[in-house]
Amino acid sequence: MSGKRSIRLGSRRLPLPGSAALRIALGILLILCGFLGIILPILGFWMAPLGLLVLSVDLPVARRLRRRIEVWWGKRKAARKAATQPPKEK
Repeated sequence: MSGKRSIRLGSRRLPLPGSAALRIALGILLILCGFLGIILPILGFWMAPLGLLVLSVDLPVARRLRRRIEVWWGKRKAARKAATQPPKEK
């Protein structure tokens, strides 16, 4: 696949390496460094989800997991929005 790879976090786009091998290595490294959260919670735990996000560009299993989370989050947001809005009058 050609073109620049990036991941979207909210309204920001983060560029990723062009090589699939580098992206996979970066994702695995982030996940492994995420285990530092056991010793240093602030430094480690945020890396594991970011590593899964990076891996989701190239690995179908991680992509499916990311998509399921996106759909769940969207439904949750819509349900909360519907619950906080007053009912429409006819």
